[in-house]
Amino acid sequence: MSALYTAVATASGRDGRAITSDGQLDLTLAMPKATGGTGEGTNPEQLFAAGYAACFASAMKLVAKRMRIDADDASVTAEVGLHGPDVKGGFSLSVVLRAELPAHLDGETGRALVEATHQVCPYSNATRGNIPVDIVIE
Repeated sequence: MSALYTAVATASGRDGRAITSDGQLDLTLAMPKATGGTGEGTNPEQLFAAGYAACFASAMKLVAKRMRIDADDASVTAEVGLHGPDVKGGFSLSVVLRAELPAHLDGETGRALVEATHQVCPYSNATRGNIPVDIVIE
């Protein structure tokens, strides 16, 4: 299957710089203070959280349209946790997605919307079975 779009970015490490091939993103990267860094830049976990939240929210609007429900006021917050090192010295991620749905959606409809979105979102499909992703409906 051909890609609909391909993003290209280059980074020099957690303490450095990340830039996309089109120059639209050009960021200073720094280790978070919580992990001993300066915190004077963004980090991969923040970028992943922003990407996942945006992707899930966009997918939710698509799914809502298919379901013929109004979810224009919905928003998604992603919390990405960095864990480790484990016994082998490796690190892992976890995600909590907080879907804030419009008040007019009843619980059953909201849950169906979020569950269907989780099947459509590319980030959800990429992480499924690889890292824990918990979804909280607010």
